[in-house]
Amino acid sequence: MAKIVRIEALGQSQEQTVTVQGWLADKTDKGKLQFLRVRDGTGVIQATLFHKSVSPEAFEAAKHAPQESSVRVTGQVRAEPRAPGGYELSVTEFEIVQAARDEYPITPKEHGIEFLMAHRHLWLRSSRQHAILRIRATIIQATRHWLDTNGFLLVDTPILTPAAVEGTTTLFETDFYGEPAFLTQSGQLYNEANAMAFGKVYCFGPTFRAEKSKTRRHLSEFWMVEPEWAFGTLDDYMNVAEQMVSHVAQTVLKERAAELAVLERDTTCLEKIVAPFPRISYDEAVEIIRAKGDANFKWGDDFGAPDETLISEQFDRPVFVHHYPTAMKAFYMAPDPQRPEVCLSADLLAPEGYGEVIGGGQRSDNLEYLEAQLEKHHLPRAPYEWYLDLRKYGSVPHCGFGLGVERTVAWLCKLDHVRETISFPRMMDKMYP
Repeated sequence: MAKIVRIEALGQSQEQTVTVQGWLADKTDKGKLQFLRVRDGTGVIQATLFHKSVSPEAFEAAKHAPQESSVRVTGQVRAEPRAPGGYELSVTEFEIVQAARDEYPITPKEHGIEFLMAHRHLWLRSSRQHAILRIRATIIQATRHWLDTNGFLLVDTPILTPAAVEGTTTLFETDFYGEPAFLTQSGQLYNEANAMAFGKVYCFGPTFRAEKSKTRRHLSEFWMVEPEWAFGTLDDYMNVAEQMVSHVAQTVLKERAAELAVLERDTTCLEKIVAPFPRISYDEAVEIIRAKGDANFKWGDDFGAPDETLISEQFDRPVFVHHYPTAMKAFYMAPDPQRPEVCLSADLLAPEGYGEVIGGGQRSDNLEYLEAQLEKHHLPRAPYEWYLDLRKYGSVPHCGFGLGVERTVAWLCKLDHVRETISFPRMMDKMYP
């Protein structure tokens, strides 16, 4: 029996007879010659099947096999520059594992997005979705590799929590043995405790926001990478974030060139994602908006998507906007000692209209300030007692940030909507499949 080889590794088996296991993506019938396009999840191979090279039963099976039937194909690997992946399989054996029972619903014709999302479980088999999700995997791998090799320890944080991290109006509530609990908005608060124990940590996992938003940037369930470390300042955060993002972008360029080509991504934009990134204050950002966009923009207002796009258009790479108004940010953000109306925060805005991909800053290490903030934000003290304890026992300046995986994927792939950045997106109006 020929050895089973994954399509991505066929180049290591030239002139050898191997078996490929996968699915029939497409075929072209040339009478006594069948051209089969077989995919196995790692790539696509053209399998050339000549009627004299196989048994009559195998030839008839290939000739009548429906699209997306599962198959085993055995043959000799030959270099063929014109074929997908640069190799071709000269078939000697062909076997159907299971013939598709119905006509495959996704065809080369144009399908509406609602139809494709309703058939997401099948749409994932397309070359475009393969490319996006392979790039996503590389983004996650590169992010974790950078953190792991720069002294950060992975420490997991809870998904079920007793209190809000951001706003109380964007929580998914559930029952926890008779007590109310919430799906986490972020692992940050627990990560601060981890940082006080281990110094430099990060968590990576799903987070949930119940805001009723239908924009192209929002999902109800998304994944975040959240580094946090003790003895860190606002500048430290920006230094770490730009180094990590640069590493991720350059890794994608190096390792996923084929997938970027499938997406027709202009890689010259990605080549510019190299640290250092420009840094401007919120005040300077407001002046840009007033000069080039909304002349009546008020200091203290949050940036909308058009504002973020306008700001990022002034630069050829991601840009940090720092020192936002304190009133705009979460209760735990440290105020600037020299100017308390702004805080030690910064967002990283991606170019090409993709907006905020990272948010973070320096956390307040002052117990009295945080106690006052809980009252100001009308947050109950009891669920945060453990968090306040961190300011009683060896409090230190510390900082951290969260990188949204889906927004980063959308940006690096240049996608119109985040719904394609994860295998099964969860949105305000999307729970199936």
